[in-house]
This record gives sequence, C-alpha cells and structure tokens, in this order.
Amino acid sequence: MIRLPGWNGAAFSEGSDGDLRNDDEARSRFSAALGLAGEWAVIHQVHGHEVIRVDTAGVAGHADALWTTEPGLPLAVFTADCFGVVLGSPGAVGVAHAGWRGVRSGVVGALREEMAMNGHQPINAVVGPGIRSCCFEVGPEVAEGFPQHQAMTTWGTTSVDLPAGISAQLAGSVVWSVDFCTFHDVGWFSHRRERTPKRLASVGWVP
Repeated sequence: MIRLPGWNGAAFSEGSDGDLRNDDEARSRFSAALGLAGEWAVIHQVHGHEVIRVDTAGVAGHADALWTTEPGLPLAVFTADCFGVVLGSPGAVGVAHAGWRGVRSGVVGALREEMAMNGHQPINAVVGPGIRSCCFEVGPEVAEGFPQHQAMTTWGTTSVDLPAGISAQLAGSVVWSVDFCTFHDVGWFSHRRERTPKRLASVGWVP
C-alpha cells in the first residue's frame, strides 16, 4: 500500500495487496488497514470522460470518474497500466481512471471542473502508478492526440507522457505523483506486460 504523507484521503494498492477488484478478502484487508468500510463506490470504466457524483457504496454506473462529499465513503478505480488519480478538497474527494483515451478526452479536467462547480475546488491531487513514457510505446494515431506531451521509450520509439498530460488538467492543484512504471518496475500489475486480469486500486475518501 502507498499513502501520501500528510494527506489522509488517498491510497494506492500494490501487487502484494492482491487484486482488489475481484478479491473480496483482499479488499477487506486493505480497507481495514485504512480504517474504512469494505464496501466501496465504484464504476464500470469505459475509457471516456463521464463523471458521476455518488453518496453510497456500490456500482454507480458507466463512467471514468466519481466524486463524493460523504465522509468515510471509499471511492475506487482499478488499473493495470492506466493511471488512477485522486483529487481532494476540504469536504470532497474525487477519483479518476485515466488511460490514454481518458487523458485525451479530458477526464481528469472534467472531474476537477465538476467538483469546482459544486463548491469543492480540488487543492490536492495524486497521480498513481501507471505505465510511464519509458515503456508506453504508441503509434502515430495515439501520439497525434498529445502534441504537447510526446516522448520516447527507452528503446527509442514514440511514446506519450501521460502523467504530464494529466498534470496539465490540474491547474490550481498541488500535484504529487507515485513515480513507478507498472510495465518495468517490480511489484505492479501490467496488462501490457503480461495480459493480467488483476488490477491495482486507487482509493480516495473524505476523512
């Protein structure tokens, strides 16, 4: 488990925590370690930019971001190379699932804007582990959607810096990053590397 020192409202699972999307026992252990309920608010992730406000646990619908003002309600998205992003403000928290399609369509900015429009401008944000530009090889059809954030892999092919694209949508927030690449660093689930069905969890809550 990774937590941000000084912010009691965000946590990210590691491979050693188990598959928190599909393993109820692993999710219960993770929740207990955080002092949270084992029932989480989640979404059917569709690689878009829809945002849902929630106030109860369970599956909220088809979207890629959710937020709440309900104290102690865990919100979660699940990833295995995409990025989980947690946004916090006094009295509210939001969590986004940000793969390249979601980043390109502005899902993190959409979450920030909806929270702000409802009186909860995010002041903190954490970008979780995901596939970084060192290993995220893409074709021209993907790269052209990120003209300001193109990069190169360590083997010299075209890549995209997704964390930079995410940070660009978080103007006005203090942004931290969990600087691990799920593709080449040890201890993370990676769909690109091994086609795993297992998923990491990015969890946010209002303390």
